[in-house]
Amino acid sequence: MPFLPVNKKEMKERGWDRPDFVYVCGDAYVDHSSFGAAIICRVLESHGYKVCMLAQPDWHSTEDFMRFGEPRLAFLVSAGNIDSMVNHYTVAKKKRAKDAYSPGGKAGLRPDRATIVYCNKIREAYKNAQIVIGGVEASLRRLSHYDYWDNKVRRSILLDSGADLLLYGMGEHQIVELADALNSGLPLSEITFLRGSVYKTRDKERIGECIWLPTYEETASDKKKYAESFMLQYGNTDFVTGKTLAEEYREGIVVQNPPSPPLMQEELDSVYALPYMRTYHPMYEKDGGVPAIEEIKFSLSANRGCFGNCSFCAIVFHQGRIVTSRSDESLIDEAKLMTEDKDFKGYIHDVGGPTANFMQPACDKQLKAGACRNRQCLFPEKCPNLRVDHKKYLRVLRKLRALPKVKKVFIRSGIRYDYLIYDKDESFFNELCKYHISGQLRVAPEHVSDRVLSKMGKPSREVYERFVKRFDEINKKYGLDQYCVPYLMSSHPGSDLKAAIELAEYLRDIGHMPEQVQDFYPTPGTLSTCMYYTEIDPRDGKKVYVPKNPHEKAMQRALMQYRVPSNYDLVKEALIKGGREDLIGYTPRCLIRPERPGNERQTGRAGRQPKAVPAKQGSAKGGKKKTIRNVHKKQNK
Repeated sequence: MPFLPVNKKEMKERGWDRPDFVYVCGDAYVDHSSFGAAIICRVLESHGYKVCMLAQPDWHSTEDFMRFGEPRLAFLVSAGNIDSMVNHYTVAKKKRAKDAYSPGGKAGLRPDRATIVYCNKIREAYKNAQIVIGGVEASLRRLSHYDYWDNKVRRSILLDSGADLLLYGMGEHQIVELADALNSGLPLSEITFLRGSVYKTRDKERIGECIWLPTYEETASDKKKYAESFMLQYGNTDFVTGKTLAEEYREGIVVQNPPSPPLMQEELDSVYALPYMRTYHPMYEKDGGVPAIEEIKFSLSANRGCFGNCSFCAIVFHQGRIVTSRSDESLIDEAKLMTEDKDFKGYIHDVGGPTANFMQPACDKQLKAGACRNRQCLFPEKCPNLRVDHKKYLRVLRKLRALPKVKKVFIRSGIRYDYLIYDKDESFFNELCKYHISGQLRVAPEHVSDRVLSKMGKPSREVYERFVKRFDEINKKYGLDQYCVPYLMSSHPGSDLKAAIELAEYLRDIGHMPEQVQDFYPTPGTLSTCMYYTEIDPRDGKKVYVPKNPHEKAMQRALMQYRVPSNYDLVKEALIKGGREDLIGYTPRCLIRPERPGNERQTGRAGRQPKAVPAKQGSAKGGKKKTIRNVHKKQNK
């Protein structure tokens, strides 16, 4: 099956006078199952609908939006695989130099707030066109939400875009139901019954039973009301227990229907079996291709959903907590297809998803009764009902390793180390170390201060240290010189200078200095963003310390890289402000010396400077690995 038509000539070559749908996308056109646009378009195509692709249109005029004419049923609009503002700006609100989802990595080929801009241009070109929005940007902004870049509460994107309907979540169920309803002659204004959709109305009578959220005016002016609204939204993301939500604006009412059920295994298998071209459109060859394909071209998406539910992650808002996974056969069939690619070198880069080692629902009751409203599966402790089992994952990994053209299968999606350490059967843990990493395993404790971890929804430091200790023991058993590289985050709500110094001391103890530091990034749809904006933990209504001052955030970042000479002044200031002058000195436990040396490198080791751990996965040489492993051993004795 060829690529979808990208211009009118290709549409005519298929014998179409008019498409049923035009999909407008902020990403370049990549026909691969890791791209939401490709999935939605191929699903529609499999149900007999004619779909044309309008990727990264020029939004400065209406010309591109009229390329195929007005579609018979609707325009489908998405900003792309990630929110356009996240795509464009760093956490410091500086413009990014590159865009991995654009040809040649070129930045600037989509507008800020792409969903809104594209819809406005469509409306300018076709006043009465039917417009449906979806994708991550629309999904996470479906109701009123704090916007970090504007530093204010914005309205539902359904209102700001002027679209007729919003589909949230992964979308396969809704898009087919929507297409069939439109094809039957129903206008979008009458399609108010789809699960996983958001519509607008002025008629309260048509809404029926629902939960009324605080009004937009209330959430925009009162942070306590915002926190209340967020928790009502947060508590209604499950497809079994989720209720209809209604939010009133001066212009009318925005209504969110309950979530659509997740795809079952057979449905998931059929989606991934569709005839994707598995690469970017050839029109991008002249630009050097689309960089985003590089990491995922030889990777397998094995599952969806996540019951880990970290506070700073929006997966629950978009995919839900119920985990579903593909069958062994589906994954093996895709892997075989992958091995036939001329560029395949024998390495499968990843087998995973939101969390690689979640391959089934957290417990047996979730599919019938839904995920618990007021209880998490892994936080603050493991739920007694949690089913900890890596057998399915291990089975498929063994089958993949056995394929004739496969040399190695890597796991690069996030591993939940707490879930792994809770498994009494260590078969997967052993084979993970033996076969699926190369020198380094990246895991995400995110912090070491239990006060901060409680705000992150992450397990305690003790759990992570148990994992590292066991990881080290297994590698020693097999004679492997491998180590953990921790992902860590600065300036998360709850992290004051005391917590940041505690993290710096931990880095000192394990002999690790991150090459890059990730500041907390407040993005729509997360519990942490609600904390950032309101300075309230919406779970209990208690006040939360939030580092917002740029200078303090710079100090917290500098503490994570305290050995970098240019950070000396910030580190010294942070230690003095934090009352930790004891860490300024010449003993091995000190982070810096009392005075800035001339051209010497800073050291917390009385003259001996441990080298930074390389950021990229792969074998590291000699002392780098041994330094970290030996420190972990000493620390865990």
